[in-house]
Amino acid sequence: MNTLLNNLDLFTTGFQNTLILFFFSAIFALILGTIVAAMRVSPVPAMRAAGTFYVNTVRNTPLTLVLFFFALGYPKLGLPEISFMTAAIVGLSLYTATYVAEAIRSGINTVPVGQAEAARAIGLPFSQSLRLIVLPQAFRAVIPPMFSVFIALLKNTTVAAGFSVAEAGAIRANLSERGEPAMAGLLWVALVFVVLVFLLSLLQRYFENKWKVAR
Repeated sequence: MNTLLNNLDLFTTGFQNTLILFFFSAIFALILGTIVAAMRVSPVPAMRAAGTFYVNTVRNTPLTLVLFFFALGYPKLGLPEISFMTAAIVGLSLYTATYVAEAIRSGINTVPVGQAEAARAIGLPFSQSLRLIVLPQAFRAVIPPMFSVFIALLKNTTVAAGFSVAEAGAIRANLSERGEPAMAGLLWVALVFVVLVFLLSLLQRYFENKWKVAR
C-alpha cells in the first residue's frame, strides 16, 4: 500500500494518460473501422480492394512497428509536428480500426440478405440501406467481439510507454528510478487494469441487455 500512496502522482498521471489514449483511440477506431467495414462490403470493386488492402496490411503489422513509425518515422517526412501522445493515439486508432472493421463486417454478414434486397426494392441506395437497415442490426450482433477489441485496445495502450508517453506502462520504470519495489508497482498497475476491464465488461453487459430487449 505504501508503494501506491507514496507515488500517487505517478499512478494518477499514468492512468489518466492511459484513459485519454483509450478514449480517443476507441472513438477514432470505431469511426474508421465502420467506414472500412462499409468499404469491405461495398459493391464497388475498387473500394473493396482498398478496404481489404488496409485491413490485411495494418492488421498483419506489429503494433510496435506502427507506433515506431509515428513516433520516429513521421517527423522525418516533413509533415507538421505532433506530440508523442497524438502519435500514439493515431497509431492505436489505425491499428485497432482493422479489428473493429472485421468485427462489424462479421455483424453485417449476420443480417439476412432479404433485408438489403427489400431496401433496394424500395429504391434505397447502398449507402442508405447500409446506414438505416444493415448497420443498426450489425452493431447489435457484434457487441461481445467489439468489446473484446476495446479491451485489447486498453491493454495495448501500455505499448506507448516505449515511445515516451507517460501512461500506465511507464509507471514501473519511474518507480525503479525512485527506488520503490518494482514488483509492488506492477501488481498495483495490474490491479487497476483488472478493474478497468471489469468496468468495460459491465458496460458490455448493459448494451447486450438493452439491445436484446430492443430486438
